Amino acid sequence: MDLSIVIPVYNEEQNVIELAGEVLRALEDRDVEIIFVDDGSRDKTAEFLTQFQHSHPQVRLIRHQANCGQSAALCTGVRSASAPLVATLDGDGQNDPADIPRLLTEMQTATPRPVCVCGTRQSRRDTLSKRLSSRIANGIRSRLLGDGIEDTGCGLKLFNREAFLELPQFDHMHRFLPALFLRAGSPVFSVPVNHRHRRHGSSKYGLHNRLWVGMIDLLGVLWLQRRTCRAETMEGDKSP
Repeated sequence: MDLSIVIPVYNEEQNVIELAGEVLRALEDRDVEIIFVDDGSRDKTAEFLTQFQHSHPQVRLIRHQANCGQSAALCTGVRSASAPLVATLDGDGQNDPADIPRLLTEMQTATPRPVCVCGTRQSRRDTLSKRLSSRIANGIRSRLLGDGIEDTGCGLKLFNREAFLELPQFDHMHRFLPALFLRAGSPVFSVPVNHRHRRHGSSKYGLHNRLWVGMIDLLGVLWLQRRTCRAETMEGDKSP
């Protein structure tokens, strides 16, 4: 299998089938699986996906019994993935699946070869408050962590599965993936990607759970960075 697509979803019954179809069309020339992780939805998200699975065997559905958060859903999906490379998308349809091949090309051609490629959203299609909170959070994060990535909040990412599974896992870790990969000594690149209006439903994030909660996690990641210790090793006795 070439690629696993992991899509955390929570109460996205109006978006999931359309999004699944877009992913299949964007990657029709590749052997892929699409893993939807239903994070305790209370609507018909799981029901619609179950019906879609009957005619689309590439689609898998994993369900959390209760809402655990986007990072927990992401980790569940990556652990269940079959391919060595994993691409992630937000479940609201604002990320464009047609950009995934661009991330794949960057990973295959960039030097040094990155372990993670992040999308950077162009012409954001969000409300003013959402854009403002994101800009503030990105600015503070970039200054303190020095990850060199302009838009870590973009859900469109491509990374090595095994490298991801070695990262420390905690609530809201999805916002800090570039810094966590860099902390592990792995190159990270970014590419510009499309951003679209949310067609259905409403955002699950606001000023409280996007900006203020993220500040607490930022301090934790900063502590991890400063406590990192990577020793150079050799085998056997290399002394003269």
